[in-house]
Amino acid sequence: MGAMTTRRGLFLGRQAERRRVLPPGVTLESLTACTGCGRCVEKCPTQIIALPDERPSLDFSGGECTFCGDCARVCPEPVFVVEGATRLAHVVAIDGSCLARNNVACQSCRDACPQQAIRFRPRTGGPFLPEVDVDSCSGCGACIGVCPVGAIGLAQRLEEGAHA
Repeated sequence: MGAMTTRRGLFLGRQAERRRVLPPGVTLESLTACTGCGRCVEKCPTQIIALPDERPSLDFSGGECTFCGDCARVCPEPVFVVEGATRLAHVVAIDGSCLARNNVACQSCRDACPQQAIRFRPRTGGPFLPEVDVDSCSGCGACIGVCPVGAIGLAQRLEEGAHA
């Protein structure tokens, strides 16, 4: 492990190895039309699109998806097939290394969530505990990069129309 490797970097690296996080409006089928031109990477205002294997994937370690649609508008190929997508095919999941779950007061993820999908439930004798409202979570990733211990990852959304 290199001197600059962080726990968060290791966690997010494992996440990236497990599965590609598709930009809003992209399906696995439509991804095959991607030529790897990089226009979506250049146009993303939050700079979260990368091209591993010359195909777009989201990296939330430094920002969130705002669903602005800029990536879809500049793409010359039929890659972004779901117009006006406001949710991604995943939701966030908070693991056991969460500070609040280890008796340290922290609500960074709640404060960062634009959908207010992360709420904290009171408990006796310790900090409030995080709960994700999966119906409200857009999967934008705003909470991931702000977590000081890298306790937030992604889980598959369990419903039809995840890009709705």
